[in-house]
Amino acid sequence: MKIGEFANQLGVSTDTLRYYEKHNLLTLSNRTGSGYRDYGEVELKQMKFILRAKNVGFSLAEIKELLQIKFKKHQHSCHEVKDLTLQKRDLVAERIAELTRFHQSLSVLADKCCGGQEPADNCSILTTLEDIDGLTQ
Repeated sequence: MKIGEFANQLGVSTDTLRYYEKHNLLTLSNRTGSGYRDYGEVELKQMKFILRAKNVGFSLAEIKELLQIKFKKHQHSCHEVKDLTLQKRDLVAERIAELTRFHQSLSVLADKCCGGQEPADNCSILTTLEDIDGLTQ
């Protein structure tokens, strides 16, 4: 199938497909005599793998690593894949903790402010941000 049909089937843009090809994530497809890309079942499976990996949070670099393992399974172990997955999970957990801290700090700031229409000359949020100890709980 041609690139437009392939992109529609996957729900991505043709630019996305070209990007993945350019960055060696999607194996370059065969080309017809007139130069059109000709995608088949192999490319469809590979692209679905890429999209699933992306949807669970793997970066493009990590997806590239997973693909390298996938294409040479006999040279790699399940441990490598699990280790990569656990590293990503732990990174996500760290990011969630960081976002939770941000949320708590912003809540403290919001709770300090009356939110009135008066000038911000004495805004408690601005005052708290100026005070280095203002956000400690």
